[in-house]
Amino acid sequence: MHTRKFRTALMLCAATALAAAIPVPASASASAPATTESRSPARVVAVDCFSNAQVRPGDFLLACGDGNNRLIDIHWSHWGQTSAVGRALDAVNDCDPYCAAGKFHTYPVIVRLDRPETWKTDPGLRQFTRMQLVYTDGRPAYTERVVTHELWD
Repeated sequence: MHTRKFRTALMLCAATALAAAIPVPASASASAPATTESRSPARVVAVDCFSNAQVRPGDFLLACGDGNNRLIDIHWSHWGQTSAVGRALDAVNDCDPYCAAGKFHTYPVIVRLDRPETWKTDPGLRQFTRMQLVYTDGRPAYTERVVTHELWD
């Protein structure tokens, strides 16, 4: 009889110790204080030619080497965790007769950024890695109506 009581007491102690060791989620515990802290997702940015992280940039250099192509006057209608959409003017040098003597022409475009990935320079940020331009009224010579650029990191 003593063995049975001892075994029962031992099992109760083990069960109590096990229950104390298992963490209870705050939502399941009436005595746990409510928490207002929530994990916010990493901020998503566009990284420019100079490795600057930008949110909703007003302009964006596309031709880093010579500066002959830039998005200007960008107005973003959406900037989210997976994509961004805006309208801009694509300012392109015609390089006629050569780039230093060429003239810039602007073309209205819809800009779409997507494919965010963790930015290697700052893992606390995510960067858009692809840009799509859709020309809505005219476009530079030898340019498709829809152009996709892989963005740098």
